[in-house]
Amino acid sequence: QVQLVESGGGSVQPGGSLRLSCVFSGFFFSSHRMSWYRQAPGKERELVARISSGGASTNYADSVKGRFTISRDNAKKMVYLQMNSLKPEDTAVYYCNAQESRSTGLYDYWGQGTQVTVSS
Repeated sequence: QVQLVESGGGSVQPGGSLRLSCVFSGFFFSSHRMSWYRQAPGKERELVARISSGGASTNYADSVKGRFTISRDNAKKMVYLQMNSLKPEDTAVYYCNAQESRSTGLYDYWGQGTQVTVSS
């Protein structure tokens, strides 16, 4: 069973930086595609950034391109989201997601979320 635990959220002023971390418990971390999603109050959950199982490919939402960087350490079973030049509209609960592709379909696992608040 996969378990994900996020950390690193908090409150920061506009223009500041935060680094989110997600620790993966379970087997075959390196076979999971990892993503960060976020959900602001009253809005749907949205994809922020995604990294392939091997780490060679990344994708970002247009709203965070050039400001956020996703990375992973397969040896440590960790995934990170470096967030720079934060804006008030980045305020949300950020969720770590692990996705595994099996012959029977796609399987998603979620962390409990970590709050990020950007405010002056």
